[in-house]
Amino acid sequence: MNESKAIVTIGRQTGSGGREIGQRLAEALKIPFYDRELLVRAAKESGMDEAIFDNHDEQPSKSLLYSMAMGTFSFGFPQTSYQDMPFDHKVFLAQFDAIQKIAEEGPCVIVGRCADYALEENPNLLSVFILGNEEDRVRRIAARRELSPEKAKDFIRRNDKRRSAYYDYYANKKWGASGSYDMCLNSSVFGIKGCIELIKEALLCKK
Repeated sequence: MNESKAIVTIGRQTGSGGREIGQRLAEALKIPFYDRELLVRAAKESGMDEAIFDNHDEQPSKSLLYSMAMGTFSFGFPQTSYQDMPFDHKVFLAQFDAIQKIAEEGPCVIVGRCADYALEENPNLLSVFILGNEEDRVRRIAARRELSPEKAKDFIRRNDKRRSAYYDYYANKKWGASGSYDMCLNSSVFGIKGCIELIKEALLCKK
């Protein structure tokens, strides 16, 4: 694949450096980068308040978590009209639409928000998952958020659980599982720069 056509989606463990990798990759390829920028775009195009997207960002609702615990949810959206959908589904659909429109505009890097699922039919997609060793992730989060190692570890556990529940439900795949992505990279092994170079090389090799 020519790098000039690249659409890269990045899933990431908390504290793995996934966002930094995505941002620096976009800078190296000179293409747009979307993380929270995606929420701003979705809010503008849907007409919903931006704060709504902040509050629901990769966040499974209480009703969703209850349905998952009871085993009563089904994949995707209920067979009802858009207006009858649960509010969290409407927020997801607004992000889904924004992701597809962004990809139609050209090459980009998108972090999180089930972007790999939204773009799974796009021939220019390279989906990546960034993970890291626990000690490195704890150290990074502790420094970034000024937390003790114990509190940083708890933050990572809760944040990853939230992302996993969100992704597993909406994407109908397993968050962080190698089979869910084109490539998985350990930033503790390859480093931030190494991950970026490996993704760039994969773009050139991808058919």
